[in-house]
Amino acid sequence: MNTPQLVIPYVSADYAALVPTFVVAVTALVVIVADLLTPKKMRRAANVAVGIIGLIAAGVLALQGWGHPIAAFGGAFVNGGFAIVFQEIVIVAAVFSLLMSYALGREDQSGGAIALMLWSASGAMLMAGAANLMTVFLGIELLSLALYCLCAMSSRPGARESALKYLILSSTASGFLLYGMALLFGATGSVALSAFANPPASSALFDIGAGMFLIGICFKLSLVPFHVWTPDVYEGAPLPVTAFMSVVTKAGTLAVLARFAYAALPSPHGAAIMLPVWIVAALSMIVGNVAALAQTDLKRLLAYSGIAQLGYIVASLAGTTAFGLRYAIFYLGAYTFMNLGAFAVVALLSRDRDEGSQLTSFNGLGYRQPILAGAMTFFLLSLAGLPPTAGFTGKILILASAVNAGFVWLAALLVVGTAISVYAYFKIVRAMYAQTTGAPIRRAVVPASALPWACVALCAVATLVLGFYPIVPSDVLPLVK
Repeated sequence: MNTPQLVIPYVSADYAALVPTFVVAVTALVVIVADLLTPKKMRRAANVAVGIIGLIAAGVLALQGWGHPIAAFGGAFVNGGFAIVFQEIVIVAAVFSLLMSYALGREDQSGGAIALMLWSASGAMLMAGAANLMTVFLGIELLSLALYCLCAMSSRPGARESALKYLILSSTASGFLLYGMALLFGATGSVALSAFANPPASSALFDIGAGMFLIGICFKLSLVPFHVWTPDVYEGAPLPVTAFMSVVTKAGTLAVLARFAYAALPSPHGAAIMLPVWIVAALSMIVGNVAALAQTDLKRLLAYSGIAQLGYIVASLAGTTAFGLRYAIFYLGAYTFMNLGAFAVVALLSRDRDEGSQLTSFNGLGYRQPILAGAMTFFLLSLAGLPPTAGFTGKILILASAVNAGFVWLAALLVVGTAISVYAYFKIVRAMYAQTTGAPIRRAVVPASALPWACVALCAVATLVLGFYPIVPSDVLPLVK
C-alpha cells in the first residue's frame, strides 16, 4: 500500500530569489526593536545606521543573483538582470533618503517612520520582479500603504491634506488597476503575465482590461493627465518622504510597465495597446515643464520636473526596443542621483519648521555657501539635460532610441520640453548668483545633521561619472517565465 507523500511546492531557490526583499522587510523590524532599546539621544542615529546597513546587505545579496535568472514561486516572481537592476536603484534611493531622514518626524517617531520607509522599499523591490497580477498588486499596495502614513508624518499644516489626497486618489487608481486585472483574468483565464502573449481571438475584453491596468500604472508614474495629485502631495509630505517617493515609487512602477510592454503583450497587438501610453508620455514632457515655470517652491518644481522626466523615460520605451529599455534604465539611474542630490541640497537649507524649499531660501546662496550652490547648479544642469552631466548623455540616448524606433515626433517633443525646462531650472540658478544689493542676505544655515552632505557629494560624483561613462547592463530584458 502506497502512502501519500507530502510534496513541498517550493524549494530553496524560490525563497533565495526573494531574500533581498526579505532582508529589507526584516530590517524594518530590527529598526523598531532598536528604537525601543536605544537611549533617546542616540535613537535616530541608530535607526538610520541599522536601516542603511540592512539596505546595503540587501543590495549585495541581490547582486549575487546576477546571471542566474529563475522563475520563482511558479512564475509569480522572476529574478534576473532586469529585476536586480531595478532593485538596486530602489536600494540606492532608499539609502540616500535615509541620509536625509533626520528631519522625518519627532524623535519618538523616527523608528516607525524609517520602518515604514523600508517596508515601502520592499514593496518596490517586489514589483521589480513581479510576473503575475497578484504579485504586482501586492507590491503596489505594500509600497503605497506605508507612504500614506509617511506623507502625514509632519507638523506642517499641509501634511494631513497631502496624505488624504494621496490616499483617496491612489485608492481610485488602485480601483482601475484591480478592475483591469479582473478583465485581463477574464480574457485569458490566468493571472500570469506570460498568458497575455496569446489572448483569445475576441480581444475586446483584453483590450479594455489592459487599458484600465495602464491607467493605474500611469497614475503611479504621475503621467499627464493622471498627475494632479503629485505637486500637492510632494509639497505637503516631509522632505525625506518626498525625495523617497520621487524615485522609489517610479522605479517600481516603471519595472511593471516595462515587463508588461516588453514581455507580456502580444507582439502584433501590443503596439496599438501601448500607443496611448506614448501619447501620455509626450503630454507629460510638455505639461510638466510648462507647469514648472510658475513654481516658487522647490518641492513643487521638482514634482513637475519629475512628471516631465518620467515622460522622457517612458518615451524611451516607445517601440519596445532592447536599446530603448537599456537607455530608459540608464536615465532612471541618472535621474535618481541628480534628483536626490537636489533634494539633499534643500535638506541642508532647512530650519525648524522650514524645509528650505522656498525659492527665497536660495537668494544669495552662491555667496553664502558657494560649494552648496555649485552642487545645486550642477544637479539643475543635469535635470535640464546640459553637458557635462548624466542628464545630457541620457537624453541623447533617449533621442537616438526614439528616432530609431520610428517615433520622431516623440524625439521632437523631448527637445521642446528640454528647452522649456531650462527656464524653470535657471530661475533657481539666478536666485543663487544674482546681486542682492539692498536686500538682506540670509545667514548660512547650520543643518541639524551633516549626513545630507554625503548624499550631495555622492550624487554629484555619480552624476558626473555617468555623464562620461554611460554604464548600462546588457542583460536587462524582462522575462515572465
